[in-house]
Amino acid sequence: MTKVSDLHQKWMKNKQYRKAYEELAPEFRLARAVIEARVTAGLTQEQLAERMDTTQSVVARMESGRTRPSTQTLERLAAATGTRLRISFEREGARP
Repeated sequence: MTKVSDLHQKWMKNKQYRKAYEELAPEFRLARAVIEARVTAGLTQEQLAERMDTTQSVVARMESGRTRPSTQTLERLAAATGTRLRISFEREGARP
């Protein structure tokens, strides 16, 4: 069975794939942060949705990167997971 990580390494050699992947990097980081906050709080998607007064499908879309949540939604997520939201601006070309 082929691992996704192996496929990703192979595909990263393709310029178009690499460019698209790099352009989506901020969305991937946000999705990863949402998942990490939920898992660290010990919550299922449904439990988090309940605390945020939303639906499980909204949480799933945030975690998949299919939706860009508003700052207000991110604040509700932070409150629901016992964390705080921090947003920063960095110079172009700076590595995260």
